[in-house]
Amino acid sequence: MKKKIIAILIGMILIAGMITTYIFFKPKEENGNLTKIKLAEVTHSAFYAPLYVAIEDGYMKSEGIEIELLLTPGADKVAAAVLSGDVEIGFAGTESAIYVYDGGEEDYLVTFAGLTKRDGQFIIGKEENFKWSDLEGKEVLVGRKGGMPALNFLNALKNAGIDASKVNLNYSIDFASLSGAYIGGTGDFVNLFEPNATLLEKEGYGQVVASIGELSGEMPYTAFYTKKSYLNENKELLSKFDKAINKGLEFVKQNDARTIAEKILPQFPDTSLDDLEKIVERYKESDSWLETTFIKEEYFKNLEDLMIENDLLEDYVPYNELIQNFTNE
Repeated sequence: MKKKIIAILIGMILIAGMITTYIFFKPKEENGNLTKIKLAEVTHSAFYAPLYVAIEDGYMKSEGIEIELLLTPGADKVAAAVLSGDVEIGFAGTESAIYVYDGGEEDYLVTFAGLTKRDGQFIIGKEENFKWSDLEGKEVLVGRKGGMPALNFLNALKNAGIDASKVNLNYSIDFASLSGAYIGGTGDFVNLFEPNATLLEKEGYGQVVASIGELSGEMPYTAFYTKKSYLNENKELLSKFDKAINKGLEFVKQNDARTIAEKILPQFPDTSLDDLEKIVERYKESDSWLETTFIKEEYFKNLEDLMIENDLLEDYVPYNELIQNFTNE
């Protein structure tokens, strides 16, 4: 009997030890049961306020998702990061997904949720009382040729009645170096996203003279895409991601710039609340964000028209293959 009791006690001690080992040393998912998604963003800007609201207000976590943001300047580099499997989702201009498809990639990029519907750049110059004709004969730093920022600037020029051939378009400076080049004396004007535009203003290097988005037209300017194979294998997860982004879009639609700035301030520790409020207000005034993540075929065609017009695409690509909306129109 005594031996039996000892055996039972030893067994209980072993079980307790196994449970303790399991609790402390078992492989854990990040933050409990959250699924981690790596997201490559083309730039970090209040232009993407609905995304940051979805993160900071807990919409992603409520859907069981943890987002790891990876700054990846340049839409071509974002696309490469998704194609290589370094990240699950890319957040950039939809034109990069079109280029991949048009290049014959079998496991091409599918855009499944939109965020912005027009350009988010502002023209920085040194003179007051700006007119679009002031760009004629001047050097403008526009970023990478064929990228969404450059394409929309060309479209804005056309809509303003300006002949692009009369503007010295500098495509040689990469996206991340535009501010530095302008501060260093290159160019008469530079096209920048926030918060860089406000930063240059505060430091006395120029001022915002115009919004490109107000003239460039509506299209899927910045959107979320993933590989076709990943989408097919993770539809439920991506649907939850889409739901969280829609909540972020609803938040920015329903709240004023100050409230939005307060919510996303942790994403911009080097920007004051007052500056961030000013930046958000600029984007609200420009009507920058989609109503929902649904990408209209009309918007997609507007982008294709722009690419074809600038000899970057020979013919239209299929909307139903490259766009897979989770949200209904």
